[in-house]
Amino acid sequence: MITPVFELGQDPDVLTLVIRVPYTRTSEFDVFIDGEDFKFYAKPYFLRLTLPGRIVQDGREKATFDIDKGLFTMRVPKETPGQHFEGLQMLTSLLAPKGSRSAKPLVEDVGACGGSEAGQEDEDEEDFDWQLEQEVYVESSEDDLKKLQKYGFGNLRTGVFSRLQEELSDVIDVKDPEISTPAMRRRDRLDAETSIFCTDHYLCDLYEGEAMRKVHLSFRPWWKELEPDEDQPENTVTFTDEEKEQMRKFTNRSYSLDKASRHHVWLGLVDLILAYVYDVRTTEGEHSVESAWTIRKLSGTLSWLETYHSVQEVLVSFGRRVLCYPLYRHFSLITAAVRDAAHIFQCGKACVLKCLLAIHKIFRENEPAYILNDLYITDYCIWIQRVKSKHILALADPLRNTKLQKDNLDLELAILEAAAELVIKEEEEQKRQQKEEETSSSSSEEEEDDSSSSSSEGEEEDSSSSSSSSSSSEDEEEESSSRKEREKGGEAKGVCFQPEPSPSSPKMDAAAPGTPLPQESKRLIEELSERVEEGLRIEGDVPLPSRSSSSRDREREADTEESQPSAALTVGESTKPATSKALLETRPCRNPLRILDTEELDSDDEDKPNE
Repeated sequence: MITPVFELGQDPDVLTLVIRVPYTRTSEFDVFIDGEDFKFYAKPYFLRLTLPGRIVQDGREKATFDIDKGLFTMRVPKETPGQHFEGLQMLTSLLAPKGSRSAKPLVEDVGACGGSEAGQEDEDEEDFDWQLEQEVYVESSEDDLKKLQKYGFGNLRTGVFSRLQEELSDVIDVKDPEISTPAMRRRDRLDAETSIFCTDHYLCDLYEGEAMRKVHLSFRPWWKELEPDEDQPENTVTFTDEEKEQMRKFTNRSYSLDKASRHHVWLGLVDLILAYVYDVRTTEGEHSVESAWTIRKLSGTLSWLETYHSVQEVLVSFGRRVLCYPLYRHFSLITAAVRDAAHIFQCGKACVLKCLLAIHKIFRENEPAYILNDLYITDYCIWIQRVKSKHILALADPLRNTKLQKDNLDLELAILEAAAELVIKEEEEQKRQQKEEETSSSSSEEEEDDSSSSSSEGEEEDSSSSSSSSSSSEDEEEESSSRKEREKGGEAKGVCFQPEPSPSSPKMDAAAPGTPLPQESKRLIEELSERVEEGLRIEGDVPLPSRSSSSRDREREADTEESQPSAALTVGESTKPATSKALLETRPCRNPLRILDTEELDSDDEDKPNE
C-alpha cells in the first residue's frame, strides 16, 4: 500500500482533510470514521490517521474529488464544536498507530540503524583496495555496553563510535567518546575553546566589521514574519511539500525518557536552534556549503556530545563557540541569535519543527554530517511532534529573561577591549601629534617662502633705492666737485688778475724803481698767494671721483679760464709801474707744484674744517 500525500485543516466546527490520490478510480473510495480514528482507502492508497480530537460521521460530512488534480477533499464535523485540534501539522505523529502511544520503549538494533546509511555509500572500484585485511565485527555484550558512555538523543545511544570512528572523527571533536565521561567532555571542550580563541580575529570584527555586521543584524529571517498566537500557534507556520514528504518518511517511535534525560533533551534543543538561527542570519537565509560545519561547530551538543543542566550553560557555551569558530565573531550576533530563538519557541512547536527539518536537510546533503541525523536530528523531529505546546512556549521566557554578559564567557573580553582602547587612543594621539607637526612644518615653510619672497622684494627695493641713492649721491658729488672747481677757479682768477683802475679812481703816480710798496698791499698779496698755494696742494693730492661728461666739460672750461689769468697777468704787468713789477716777480702768479709729506697733508686736512 502507498501512503498518500495529505493535509489537514480546521475551523471551529469542521475538520478538513485533503488527500492526493492521482490515477485512482472514483468509485473505489472507502472512508472509516470512529472518534479519533480516520481511515481512507482508494486502491493502491491507504491512509490511517490518529487525530488529536474526536470527529463524528452523522450525515453532515461532505466529500469532493478533483479528477484533474487528483485531490480528494472531505469535511467532517467535530464532535465538540469549537474545539481546537492541536498538532494537525505534526504529520508523523498523526500516522502513528493508536496502540503506539504508550510509554513502552521500542527495541531497536542501534548498530544496524547507525550503519544503514553508511553502507549506502557508492565507492569507486578504482579507489577501493580489494586486498585489505578484513576483520569480522563482533557484537558487544551487554556488560561491555554498560561500561561504555552514553550519548545521542536522550543519551539513548552507545557503541556507535566503535564501528564508525573513521566517519565520526570529522564530525565530532571528542577523541574517544566511548570512554569519555560528560565531565571529561566538558573540560576538554572548555580547554579547546580557550586555546583556539583568537584575539586578533575578535578585535578585527569588533572594530572593522561594522558594515557586514549591520547587514546581518538588519536581515529579517522567515520566522520574523510569524506572529505568535497563543491560541493557535501552529496555524501560523506552513510546510513545503519537501518537508511534508520528509515527515512521512520518518519512522514512528516512542521514547522512554526519565526526568533528567528530558531536561537534557530540552536544553539540547535550545542549543540546536541557536546554532541554526546564527547560520541563517550570517548567510542571509541562503544556506551555503559551510552551513553544516557552522551548525555542528556552534552546537556543543553535536560537536562534543555535551549535556547541559541550565539555560545559562547553553548560552555561555554558544557564546564562547561563536567567538572561537565561525567567520563572523561579534557579541551582537550572539544576542541577536538568543532573541531569534526566543521568538521561535514563542511561535510554537510547528516553528521549531520547521527549523529541525531544515537542519535535517542540511546534514542529509553533507557527506560526514548525515550521521548526526541518526544520532540527534531525526529523533528530535519525531519527538517534538508529540510534546505539549506549553512546554515549548515555556522555553521562550528563560531565553528572554536570561542576560548574557561578556564576563560570563570567561575569555577576558573586558581586559582585551580595554587594552585595545588604550592602543587606539595612543595611535590617535600619535596621529594627532604627527598631523600637528606636519601642519607646523608646512606653516613654517610657508612663512619661510613668504619671508624669502618679501626679502627678495626688499632686496630689489633696496637695490633700486641704493641705485637711486648712489646715482643721487654721484650727482651730488659731481655738483660739489664742480662747485669746488668753480670756487678754485675763482680764487685763481682773484689772485692772478690785477684789477684795472676805474676811470673815476685817482691814478697813482708811478713810483720810482726801488720804492717799497705800502705794507697793507704787501700783506694782502701774501695772503692771497698762500690761499692759492693751499688750494693747489689739496687739488693735487686728493683724488676726485669719477665725473660725468658734463663735469669734464666744465673742467676743460675751468682749465681754459685758468689759462686766461696768465695772459691777463701779462697784460697787467705791462701796465704796472716798475716797482709793482719787481714785487710780482719775487712771487710769480702761477701754480707752483710743491712736494709735501703725508704728515703735512694730513695736518692740512685737519686744519681745513677750522678754516
